[in-house]
Amino acid sequence: MTDTPPDRLSNDTRSPYYDPAVLERGIGLRFNGVEKNNVEEYCVSEGWVRLPVGKSLDRRGNPMTMKVKGQVEPYYLTEAPQAE
Repeated sequence: MTDTPPDRLSNDTRSPYYDPAVLERGIGLRFNGVEKNNVEEYCVSEGWVRLPVGKSLDRRGNPMTMKVKGQVEPYYLTEAPQAE
């Protein structure tokens, strides 16, 4: 079993790609070789990330985001918990 992050992940609780267990463990992300810490959602297979645009908000109070295409490399920040 490999310890790889999911192909697609979102930090929006309304999204079907939201996974609190994975987010609690911690995900790091390299986008085009640069560390990013403000990613709202990513997809490795399609090669895009969704980044907030400034401080602007939509009508529901969520940050406005922009989809940017490139090479996405997610990784876990912590080791997997060991089963006993």
